[in-house]
Amino acid sequence: MNYKELYQRKLVPVLEALEAVRSKQEIVCSLAACEPVTLLSNLHHIKDKVENVSVVNAMMMGEYEFFMNPELAGKFLLNSWFYSKAPRQAHPQGNVSYVPLQLHQFSSKRTFHRRPNVFFGCASPMDKHGYLSLSLSTVLEKDFVEQADVVIMEVNPHLPRTFGDTHVHISQIDYIVESEREIPTMDPPVLTEKDHLIGAYAADLIEDGSTIQIGFGSIPGAVAYSLRNKKDLGVHSEMFSDCILDLYEAGAISNRKKTLWKDKFITDVGLGSRRLYDFLDENMAVEFHRGSVVNDPAIIGRNHKMVSINSMLEIDLTGQCCAESVGSRLYSGTGGHKEFVTGAQESPGGKSILAFYSTARDDKVSRIVPFFDPGTVVTTSRVDVDYVITEFGVACLRGRSIRERVKELVNIAHPNFRDYLKSEAERHMIW
Repeated sequence: MNYKELYQRKLVPVLEALEAVRSKQEIVCSLAACEPVTLLSNLHHIKDKVENVSVVNAMMMGEYEFFMNPELAGKFLLNSWFYSKAPRQAHPQGNVSYVPLQLHQFSSKRTFHRRPNVFFGCASPMDKHGYLSLSLSTVLEKDFVEQADVVIMEVNPHLPRTFGDTHVHISQIDYIVESEREIPTMDPPVLTEKDHLIGAYAADLIEDGSTIQIGFGSIPGAVAYSLRNKKDLGVHSEMFSDCILDLYEAGAISNRKKTLWKDKFITDVGLGSRRLYDFLDENMAVEFHRGSVVNDPAIIGRNHKMVSINSMLEIDLTGQCCAESVGSRLYSGTGGHKEFVTGAQESPGGKSILAFYSTARDDKVSRIVPFFDPGTVVTTSRVDVDYVITEFGVACLRGRSIRERVKELVNIAHPNFRDYLKSEAERHMIW
């Protein structure tokens, strides 16, 4: 078969590709740096031809008219399973709804509810064998390429070609839209004194030879910085960000002590700088696999000395953790938080670390609270919380009673709130 000829037959202008979308259909999109910007930026142009189109996405990086414009309510609904800035802004006008699912179960549970009609994806250019690479996200992309009625792929030469479960053959694609736009990047965070304190506490808990999961942001960046003198760390992480690359270049990561995918970085999302994308390009040491694999707690737990490092927004004195809402207002989503918290603790020698600042709003609000406000989402139940870190120290909740947990958490609260937390615990008999 002449794959180049087949590719050319499927290559169409973006508006022609979008004509495949019909009313009452569901579109599922690739994620993060692989967000199909060209397709989503033009989706509103079919508004007069459709109604009640569901668009499923997570971590939306762009502000697109199809869901930001309140006049398009009834035409399109963004069903997001992890909110970012734009969906948070659009939520009050009714154009956005949240899908509460764990990442490793997203594909199976969403398709149980509703089969995908159209998939919008991104890929790096086709090779001589007719294969394109899904590049920087394999969370759900392969699942929906295999199940959607129509597959529309945005091909961009700036996307790195990655290995693992990333290949899609040209015969599986219905329409190709080409783009040469720059890929979204994220600058490394500027670390504060608080970040470095938290990072140092976390590093003390992580042994040489551990396999780690770490995200992006200032606290994960500080933890990575504090791990730079460790030896033979491995990586099994939902997110591959610059802080992991920094650790590798510092000589702390070898992946040689891993018991699962030995000698390999394992991930399902790459998001960071252009330097990171260049590192991931055609790098056989890095494998991208489906979210149903990477984020499965049963698989996570098979790693030797697995340590998960996650952040959160709030914790109550019994150990309930909220990582996705501020009261009843949704902020992000469940994502892979609970999966790595529980999976790490199933690992021989494994640990789960939840790290966050003790306060918010210039030290006016404690993030350690007696009770959650009404509507606050419990992301991880108290029976699953292990180590908790703030800039004031480490609280180990594993196996502790409520009375013991209160003492541990008060000790790492901001000093301005410790007496209040003690008195509230006594008043409400939190013991």
